[in-house]
Amino acid sequence: MKKIFFLILLSLCSSMLLKAQQPDFHAGFGNFPPPVEPDFKDVNYAGDDLEAHRLDIYLPKTEGKTFKAVIAIYGSAWFSNNMKGITYFSLGKPLIDAGFAVVCLNHRSSTDAKFPAQIEDVKGAIRFIRANAEKFKIDASFIGITGFSSGGHLSALAGVTNGAKELEGTIGGNLKVSSNVDAVVDWFGPGDMAHMNKCEGVNDEKSPEAVLIGGAPKDYPQEIAKISPITYVSKLKNAPKFLVIHGDADNVVPYCQSVNFSEELKKIGALTEFITVPNGQHGPITFNEETYKKMTDFFKEQAHIQK
Repeated sequence: MKKIFFLILLSLCSSMLLKAQQPDFHAGFGNFPPPVEPDFKDVNYAGDDLEAHRLDIYLPKTEGKTFKAVIAIYGSAWFSNNMKGITYFSLGKPLIDAGFAVVCLNHRSSTDAKFPAQIEDVKGAIRFIRANAEKFKIDASFIGITGFSSGGHLSALAGVTNGAKELEGTIGGNLKVSSNVDAVVDWFGPGDMAHMNKCEGVNDEKSPEAVLIGGAPKDYPQEIAKISPITYVSKLKNAPKFLVIHGDADNVVPYCQSVNFSEELKKIGALTEFITVPNGQHGPITFNEETYKKMTDFFKEQAHIQK
């Protein structure tokens, strides 16, 4: 019964994700209640009072003083600043069941602030978790990151900028603490914004990435390169391992985004696996028991946890 209930909720969430790609998406969707209360709720990682800077931490209901952690980020085409609750449904529960602490975080939306605010929030949250690991029962020897859609983009961007100062920011302080991640699972995230329109060119001035950078992509090629994870791969010196998952029927983020990104990761030895989900859409079908197991097995392997 619990499994059926979870799959029903997942289907509901996945259908809503399609709507989340539209510019008029409202942040209130983030109020969808999680099935269980987090162990640490609405923790502000930036030292301010913004809803966008809150996170929830879920701990496994197993024995253990501390738990290795995975940060999980929602997809919303960067339009939402309050969807951390839904992240538990889409990605958190399989990770909790696999023995990981899961950190579901909010970040500023593209209408709150332009890029690089979003990745600076993510990196600030990572530093915060490391700096306060003992308080939150987290084993900071391993921090993975995952996300879907725009959350996949931010997860990938965090991974390919390990050690890079240009997108670090100062959110929350803890600047002597590393924001590096140890492994990345990218679920159908945009990787190359210069080829988002049918894999050939940039999208128009009404696209989510236009809102993210504050202008028409064709007029800001340098900004488009800056927000694209693929830009940083060849310069990456401290590369985490990546698992990339994408459905070949995705009608929101073109399938070629993950194909091209994975090819670049493979060149530097950072790609563990690229999974194509036949008939997989932007959430529906792509999220399934097999791909969830691929995710949890990957993180266990990278964290040196026995499967």
